[in-house]
Amino acid sequence: MTTPTYWFDQRAALIAERFFDRMLVHIEGPLAGQPFKLEPWQRKIVREVWGWKQVDGRRRYRKLYLEVPRGNGKSTFAAGLALLLLAVDGERSAKVYSAAADKHQAAIVFETAEKMVAASPFLEPRIKPYRNRTMEFPESGSRYITLSSDAYTKHGLNPHGIVFDELHAQPNRELYDVLNTAMGKRRQPLMIMITTAGYDRNSICWEQHEYARQVAEGVIDDPTFYPAIWAAGDDDDWTLPATWHKANPNYGVSVREEFLRQECITALASPAYQNTFRRLYLNQWTSQESRWLDMRAWDACDQALPDLAGRACYGGLDLATTTDVAAFVLCFPPAKEGEPYWLLPKFWVPGDNMIERVRRDRVPYDAWTRDGLMAATSGNVIDYGVIERDITALGEKYDIKEIAFDRWGAAQMSQNLTAADFTMVQMGQGFASMAAPTKELLRLVLAGQLGHGANPVLRWMADNLVVEQDAAGNVKPSKAKSREKIDGMVAAIMALDRATRNGGEAASVYEERGVLTL
Repeated sequence: MTTPTYWFDQRAALIAERFFDRMLVHIEGPLAGQPFKLEPWQRKIVREVWGWKQVDGRRRYRKLYLEVPRGNGKSTFAAGLALLLLAVDGERSAKVYSAAADKHQAAIVFETAEKMVAASPFLEPRIKPYRNRTMEFPESGSRYITLSSDAYTKHGLNPHGIVFDELHAQPNRELYDVLNTAMGKRRQPLMIMITTAGYDRNSICWEQHEYARQVAEGVIDDPTFYPAIWAAGDDDDWTLPATWHKANPNYGVSVREEFLRQECITALASPAYQNTFRRLYLNQWTSQESRWLDMRAWDACDQALPDLAGRACYGGLDLATTTDVAAFVLCFPPAKEGEPYWLLPKFWVPGDNMIERVRRDRVPYDAWTRDGLMAATSGNVIDYGVIERDITALGEKYDIKEIAFDRWGAAQMSQNLTAADFTMVQMGQGFASMAAPTKELLRLVLAGQLGHGANPVLRWMADNLVVEQDAAGNVKPSKAKSREKIDGMVAAIMALDRATRNGGEAASVYEERGVLTL
């Protein structure tokens, strides 16, 4: 018979559970002064994290990742967990840290814990708070200490317990790495990461989110990692109460439907607030901090493209980098009253590293390629020769009047396409060139006068689009601020600029010139 690797300690689970119910009270809101009765989802976490043991009696779980929307009491819960680690965990000379991005954030959980101690007849005489945002449990010689990203080097770290509050706000991974590596000094350390969703997918929080997701799905086998994520699905309608309920474990308790309804109304009226609403209250990771383009309006422009063969059109070419995504978009001006501007995109990616990027970025380049929405060129860089041939083929089907391009990385291709009888127009990427067509794109989307045929690649890039604004209110697409690819939208804006300037009419002056510069 195989010796079990882990076992459940009912007594340890009960002690941890009763610590909340019998020794802690709520310190604010309508429940202030009442015993801290754990909600079912909280009780499950406490019982399982403290109850499951290794064969030698040490705690099984070394990391708890809790991702839950705002309003579900996560800071109060975190404070209780920190006190549990400090006073009830049986560790001599334990060091428990409240870690956060800055001193203010680090103090939130600590000050909540401090108020809990002051309100608890059991803890108040046993735990000593100090003015430097530390507290001591003399019976075991243990201390609870606040720690921020800008101050961690001042401490000799030996963590038994770590409570990371709002992990998504960490400016880098340095504090996480220092604490994580220091945990090896203890017998049964526990790192608790508590956060809402973020938008930076190059962050330590996204790394841990993805790790937690894969552990929960069984993709990664890590019996020491406890994932707990409440969130709306990527395809869930964020405007529906059913979605709000799904994402919030305290729905109807500390999270009120009427509050979310009002916030949702605000988000519908202000696209800039949509991503904030989705991150904070539905725990959905977004592609950018604030939204510029309302995707509900974008999706309303999903009418099927008509037969555009032979129609006058204008192109926008964004080559980006040779190892990324290249985009070419044709914009067809209205041929009759009431017709929208039509967008017809084409995309290319390197074929050799595509599957690796699918796994890494969770973007379905392979499916898009299979469905003919993208072309994968051979090798680990984009073959510009393929792009030239594809554009030439498009020129045989459609009446391409002009192609706008960014001179960065496209000088040779522009010469080659000029030699193939295309009129190439050099277009800068600054405010002077991009502001007007960027605003026009937004106007056309909101007016329902832009047709894109529901192309999923272009939609993904529209969803990723972030703009930057100068002092005069001019806007332009920002690849630096966009967390994912927006090349197709940049190309679309460039094409739209040429289409709106010329209205679909052939401009013979351009045919007589070579490359123009805007």
